[in-house]
Amino acid sequence: MFHPNIETFIGCDAEYQDASLVLFGAPFDSTTSYRPGTRYGSSAIRHESFGLETYSPYQDEDLTDYQVFDFGDLELCFGSSEAALADIESLTKQILQDNKFPLLIGGEHLVTLGSFRAIHEKYPDVHIIHFDAHTDLRDDYLGAKLSHACVIRRCHDLIGDGRIHQFCIRSGEREEFRFAKEHTNLHKFNFDGLEEALIQISDAPIYFTIDLDCLDPSAFPGTGTPEAGGVTFMELLGALQMVSKCNVVGADINELSPMLDTSGASTALACKVVRELMLALLKNK
Repeated sequence: MFHPNIETFIGCDAEYQDASLVLFGAPFDSTTSYRPGTRYGSSAIRHESFGLETYSPYQDEDLTDYQVFDFGDLELCFGSSEAALADIESLTKQILQDNKFPLLIGGEHLVTLGSFRAIHEKYPDVHIIHFDAHTDLRDDYLGAKLSHACVIRRCHDLIGDGRIHQFCIRSGEREEFRFAKEHTNLHKFNFDGLEEALIQISDAPIYFTIDLDCLDPSAFPGTGTPEAGGVTFMELLGALQMVSKCNVVGADINELSPMLDTSGASTALACKVVRELMLALLKNK
């Protein structure tokens, strides 16, 4: 018997009703401020995941021991950021209503806002753990309030002071760093202070957003706005495992532009981050 050729992330072919974690893509990059291409990130990660094993020697865990449903990519309106965000929010809300964990793959970082709106509605006391090279705290970018350069500022509009914890930050306008001193908990350059922040958050719900440009571009050049001086893969792996032990209720990984690294190394690294994050979250659920 013939069946449709449906491509999923490796090891993520469970039925929706059986899954505890739902993976879905948001191929959107309409507000990218420098080099576009993140709209191809989620499909590239899914396709190239078959260069991985389902088993992680870092965690001694295997995706085949868990039930993960890969929804595929949303079909998003490139002409309207708000319409795209509404579609992301709607799907995240459905996943939450079905008592499953939403894991979003971008796409540019603005896609986080759609998922986070649904998370905030269900968990109004939520905190954000944010790994990124950039502050993303502009109030607007060239007049646009909805931009990947403004996404954490828009999240701050929802939850206010003291609940956004930023790490690896090494780029932004002076005003963004001034804003962060008053309104967020910003940690420059690396993961120093992460353990203390997680202790402070305690059992509160966490939304975990990883912009892959937190990595040094020598390891991850395939991103739209690379910033020298980032962390290594092993440092990121240790940090995401630490966060995953807490009460994480939703997460995303974003900002891979696969066509900007024709070697495929950036996509391979992104695939491994997705696998390791899923396993870390699943084993701690």
